[in-house]
Amino acid sequence: MLVTITKEEVINGLIKAASIIPVKAGAQYLRSVWIQAKQDNTITIMATDVNIEFTGTYAAKVEESGQIGINGKALVELIRRLPGGEIVLRLDTETNNLIVEQGRRSYKLPVSDPVWFQVLPPFPEEGAVLWAGDYFQELIDRVGFCISDDQEVLSCLYMKAVENDKVNVCGLNGHQFAITSFVNDEIAKKIGEEGLLLQKKYIMEIKKWLGEDEIYFNFTERRFHIKNKDGSEHISVPRTLAAYPDYKLFINKLNAEDASKLTVNKKETMEALDRILIFNNDNDRCTYFNLSANTAVLSAQAQETGSASEELDLTYDGKIEQIAFPTKHLIELLGHFQSADLEWTLTTAEGPCGITGSEDPEYMVLIMPMKIAQTSYYD
Repeated sequence: MLVTITKEEVINGLIKAASIIPVKAGAQYLRSVWIQAKQDNTITIMATDVNIEFTGTYAAKVEESGQIGINGKALVELIRRLPGGEIVLRLDTETNNLIVEQGRRSYKLPVSDPVWFQVLPPFPEEGAVLWAGDYFQELIDRVGFCISDDQEVLSCLYMKAVENDKVNVCGLNGHQFAITSFVNDEIAKKIGEEGLLLQKKYIMEIKKWLGEDEIYFNFTERRFHIKNKDGSEHISVPRTLAAYPDYKLFINKLNAEDASKLTVNKKETMEALDRILIFNNDNDRCTYFNLSANTAVLSAQAQETGSASEELDLTYDGKIEQIAFPTKHLIELLGHFQSADLEWTLTTAEGPCGITGSEDPEYMVLIMPMKIAQTSYYD
């Protein structure tokens, strides 16, 4: 193999490929980035960690075609630290080394045995749907913080088609739930009512790969595929095949006739919670809300940290007098809204609380309150 590449042309693809490679892997092909030089003056860069698969094709000057596997981390670090411009990659068959040359610089890297190469499946073209990459990224942001890290089905982003070509996108971790929706007839038809489950760890890798450009997405029975609009880069991840919890069960609780309603300013609430967070500790991570018609008293107390109390103006209509929420989670949750004022729907002091905003259409987050335990030290 003898090929001349341009650093600016291939560096991003090499970084994406190397980011997939596991730091510790027993199999040699998992530690390798595979480079395939073709007579059409392109090189294809491939990498996999068994689950995530990446393929990128870029322009190059190919004098001799061929294929090599190379330690991905080492190659990327070398290319990244070289100056911009042309770089020659040449396979020395006698020593089984890849020679990397740029001007008076020369480096040798051992190559992997071709027997380790595993063919990566191509992007499935039939039925592919064009979509906005930055919008997909936004959806991941809005629900990703609610996805569990380690609870099987709850560790997945869930997309499901519902009525009128609407698609629901959900995240759930047991004590928080986020749902946002959009209308797209092609995507709704593609995903269907059975839905699509993708693990959080894979979604976060996809999010890093997405940008402002449009993408094509498709999926097979076992894998979810994305490629950029010009088809030069393709990434795929496994699907999770399981049944997602029926989230309508707890959303419907918000429609109870006796539900309490309050409207509060987001900025003022987050600032108050941020100060109260100072007075939380491992044993008491909550902010307590004592509610009345026009104000709420926010408080926290711990023997090691002291106590805090703040009054917050709001509009309240309900019967719940006291409720508690984990402070840190509540701050993070509120930060995902664009609305200046937020409406909270409280079901009971220990039931789900739904939060919405007028400037955040088709978006709602639910959070579970903490049980308030009354402790008597003296009788």
